Amino acid sequence: MSPKLVNIGFGNSVVSMRVIAIISPNAAPVKRLRDEARDDKRLIDATQGRRTRSVLITDSNHVILSSIQCETLSQRFNPEGTLSVRGIEE
Repeated sequence: MSPKLVNIGFGNSVVSMRVIAIISPNAAPVKRLRDEARDDKRLIDATQGRRTRSVLITDSNHVILSSIQCETLSQRFNPEGTLSVRGIEE
């Protein structure tokens, strides 16, 4: 199966199979996670200077900032809004 690229805003894309979480940036633990990633050079800012509206965590422990809402990104990853057993096994 070929990797699926998902647009995370402003022409930036991620490989869908590498993303393990999409979370809201407002909680204090997420802010600490973002700061730690910045210190460790694992932070990728894809907001183009806009407000951060979602944070993506990858399987390589990189933290990606996006200016697209979490709900919108979730729909882009799985447009049907369902999770299949096949999707979990892959």
